[in-house]
Order: sequence, then structure tokens, then C-alpha cells
Amino acid sequence: MFVERFPDDRGQAHTLEAFVAALLLVAGLIFATQATAVTPLSASTSNQHIENQEAIGAADVLATTKERGDLKKGLLYWDDDAFIDAGEPGYYTGMVNGSHPLSDPFNESFDDRRVAFNVDVFSLEDGDRNRQRMVDMGEPSDNAATAAVHVPVYTDDRLYNDSSGAFDGDVVDETTYFAPPDPEAGPTLYAVLEVRITAWQI
Repeated sequence: MFVERFPDDRGQAHTLEAFVAALLLVAGLIFATQATAVTPLSASTSNQHIENQEAIGAADVLATTKERGDLKKGLLYWDDDAFIDAGEPGYYTGMVNGSHPLSDPFNESFDDRRVAFNVDVFSLEDGDRNRQRMVDMGEPSDNAATAAVHVPVYTDDRLYNDSSGAFDGDVVDETTYFAPPDPEAGPTLYAVLEVRITAWQI
């Protein structure tokens, strides 16, 4: 018995569907990779980890140098409207000089690990916050970390004496020091300064 067979176009339709599906898949992958391109500055778990490390490092430097007294000495390393040997701006535009009390801690915690940082000192005057920069290494990146600590300065604290190489210079007051006295500080407390470090990976 002879059965007449008509041409079957289903194979061609399946092939066309497969081709269109593959095309859509490739286009989707291209779009996804373009939309989520990863760059060195992209937010990621790694970047967050680095930011956390910088925050911990900055806090550790402030805590240990405050405990040893080096942080306060760094604040008193001041003469003639500038930090000593800081140059024209009155603050360091790179690493502090080798004789600065914070030179070794800053080098170990930041410079040796290729971490840039800024150091700002804040004081109060008539209810307003004044800022004196100590170190300026540029504009922080978006993932910069900060840490801060408060340091008391007393009325009998003396500034660094470049001639004697000791902290036996002028007593801190509004004519010799960058920070104004706090009228609410009390008879022996001159002011409480906030030291803030902003650190970021180079």
C-alpha cells in the first residue's frame, strides 16, 4: 500500500529556534559582562577587607602612640606657626621628617605598606571646630578609612625646642600654639584635641 508523505518542515523550525536561543544567550552574556565590568576600584569583598584593615591600622597607630606619649609629642612638635620642618604650608605634604615623634610609627604602619594617609587635628573655638592639618598626602579614595582619638593638652605642656632637642620650649598658649584654649576645660587643662587619620591604599 502506497502512503503519500508530505514534506516535514519541523526540522527547519527546530533548527531556527535553536539558533535564535543561542543568539539570545550570547547577547545576554555580553550584556551582563558589560554591565558588571570589574575594575580595580570596583566595590568588592576584597576592597571592603582592605578598607577594614586600614581602619584597624589607623586606630592601632592612634591608640599605641597615645599610650606611649608619642602622639602628644607629635602635637607639640610645633614652632612659629608650623610643625617643625614642615615647610611653607605649615604641615607635611608627605611623610613626616625623621626626627618627628611619629616618624617610626607612621613608617611602619603606612609607608612600608604603601598606604597614603592624612592627619588632621581639630580643636574648638567659640563652639566652632578648627582644623589644623599635620600630614597631607592628597585626596583620599572612595574607600578610605578613618579613625580618631582625643588627646588632652595641659597648661603646663611645653612645645618642642629645636635648639635643645627636647620638649622644654614655650608653654602652650594662644600666642604660641595653633589650638586655642578651651574656656570650659578647667584650670589645668588647656584643650582636648581630636586627632583624625584618614588612610587609603595607593
